[in-house]
Amino acid sequence: MVGRHAARSRRAALTALGALVLTAVPAAASAAPPPAPGPASAARTLGADKPPAQVLRAMQRDLGLTPAQASARLVNEAEAGTRAGMLRNTLGDRFAGAWVSGATSAELTVATTDAADTAAIEAQGATAAVVEKGLAELRSVKEKLDAAAVRTGTRETPVWFVDVRTNRVVVQATSESAAADFAEAAGVGGQDVGVRVSADRPRVFKDLVGGDAYYIDGQARCSIGFSVTKDQQQGFATAGHCGEPGATTTGVDETDQGTFQASTFPGKDMAWVGVNADWSATPDVNGEGGQKVQIDGSVEALVGASVCRSGSTTGWHCGTVQQHDTSVSYPQGTVDGLTQTTVCAEPGDSGGPFVAGTQAQGTTSGGSGDCTSGGTTFYQPINPLLSDFGLTLKTTSAEAGTPAPQDNAAADAWAAGRVYEVGATVSHAGLRYRCLQNHQAQGVWSPEATPALWQRV
Repeated sequence: MVGRHAARSRRAALTALGALVLTAVPAAASAAPPPAPGPASAARTLGADKPPAQVLRAMQRDLGLTPAQASARLVNEAEAGTRAGMLRNTLGDRFAGAWVSGATSAELTVATTDAADTAAIEAQGATAAVVEKGLAELRSVKEKLDAAAVRTGTRETPVWFVDVRTNRVVVQATSESAAADFAEAAGVGGQDVGVRVSADRPRVFKDLVGGDAYYIDGQARCSIGFSVTKDQQQGFATAGHCGEPGATTTGVDETDQGTFQASTFPGKDMAWVGVNADWSATPDVNGEGGQKVQIDGSVEALVGASVCRSGSTTGWHCGTVQQHDTSVSYPQGTVDGLTQTTVCAEPGDSGGPFVAGTQAQGTTSGGSGDCTSGGTTFYQPINPLLSDFGLTLKTTSAEAGTPAPQDNAAADAWAAGRVYEVGATVSHAGLRYRCLQNHQAQGVWSPEATPALWQRV
């Protein structure tokens, strides 16, 4: 048994960071219209130069922006993602994260463990933050917490994540002592972990409706995330906690719809449903006022970027990405790799889609709070779901089919349908390219045509 003095010391070290207060950045009084994106710009590639009107309206309402600020923000975030990817590849192990800030996301900050990188970061128009730990080291600390969660109770420590803005792994706990005990069980020191004390205990939004309602085995309700295809089979991505493989579904009109083809929960919160011939996959997501948002791709948004969520209970709401790679301990078990956001949600929103502009981000998993007082919502990122199940996201440009297997003879060649992560290298048309942003490759996004996503090496 640890003595009282040792326990107090350990807990004092854990809380040295103090409670992390998540605050919104005040909107600026005015913002100049964003510059017209060039033909090869990231904003044009990702559709940020022509966002759906309902996305802009919801961003204005929920983020306190003017129309010009909302438009500028989407363009700035698209361009920042490319610059961050280039710097991540340049810095290698010294890279410690990137994030955008300001009402229009005009400031990109890139963290490094070496002050000598400052000039290279500033050359890309970013602000350098020199920190102690690289992203790989932070992730290794989080992995120890992930492992400890398998063998110990986490009811009092339901959320933990890598916070690149504070260069810490943060544990959200109901008390400082609970966080200290969790860190001790993981074998990580107080200097490696910060604490955020909160009474919130995230829950999955089960028996609920999201973007479009569907019903599982005539008993539960969940929501469609994004349309997907596999070979000639059409279907949709949704939350894993909504159903097990073999469970049958009916649609919003309560007619026969499909069957769960695969589902993972806990561990991850992902599933997909194959539908019958009466249903057709589209690139559409329900927006505000009955309008549709059409999905162009799945390029991952940076920390600090704006995201919007569709749900049949609370409608269309927006917020920002707080952090990626978050672990959440639900009553049913721990889920790793979720993204935490400031977007509100309520029962009835589970499984619904999160979008950044026209880019698919993920499907609603769970959270806390509501859309009256505000809250936190987590989503399962879409790219790992597509990769795990071998699915192709239905977009305005994608063709139905199955992604090429990663382990065949042509695995080095760029291929539409594959999910690529930052740093991956491919060959295409006799040249070599390195990936700048996580995404599933679309048919029109070949490396030479999309410098926002690929850098020639």
